[in-house]
Amino acid sequence: MDMKLAGWTIAFDLDGTLVDTAPDLHAALNHCLTQSRYKPVPFDEIRAMIGQGAKAMIVKGLKFQGVIPTDAELEALWEAFLVYYRAHISDLSAPYPGVLETLETLSNRGATIGVCTNKTQALAEQLLEGLGLSEKFSCIVGADAVAHQKPDGRHILDMITRADGQAERAIMVGDSTTDERAARDAGLPFIFVEFGYGPAPDRTGIWSVDHWSRMLAAILEIVDQAASAVSTGR
Repeated sequence: MDMKLAGWTIAFDLDGTLVDTAPDLHAALNHCLTQSRYKPVPFDEIRAMIGQGAKAMIVKGLKFQGVIPTDAELEALWEAFLVYYRAHISDLSAPYPGVLETLETLSNRGATIGVCTNKTQALAEQLLEGLGLSEKFSCIVGADAVAHQKPDGRHILDMITRADGQAERAIMVGDSTTDERAARDAGLPFIFVEFGYGPAPDRTGIWSVDHWSRMLAAILEIVDQAASAVSTGR
């Protein structure tokens, strides 16, 4: 068996990278907004609002209609969002095509796989459990499980440590500038998934894939470059 990835840790973002969660997030956002007599957000707008946690998404949803909430209003909306989202977290969400096969291949080749997400720990675990994905990952590290969250690179480094990995042999995969900035901050190679929610990062010095079927090739290219650098002393 090819164990070329033994000793390597791959950190994956969750929303927009592993799982298309936009439909359930959209439903939960509009539930909390309309319940408080605000206007619903069109589905076409939701993707640009995902990636920095539920509260940030609610703020963006209100800003879209010219509303700036007070702290108390935001807390009430967040609570309503969470109640609904917990009950419907995996109703419409699904792994992107090719995720299951690729994760299986990565594990079979020796890679350690983890999730580094700005979703809260409980919601990340509930979503992955609901989709039957939890067992694929050595660790799941949500935003409230660490002191520093993406785009701070320490979020990824903390996940790598919990996975018993080493930063020198680790890769970050994500769908937005938040993930890209965190990877650069941590000094890690970054693979951008073009099919996620964005916004798109600076493409300088990063890899990108337009489908999960191309993920393994990108990871192997990074590993090969690292091996070449070691062998040539660069």
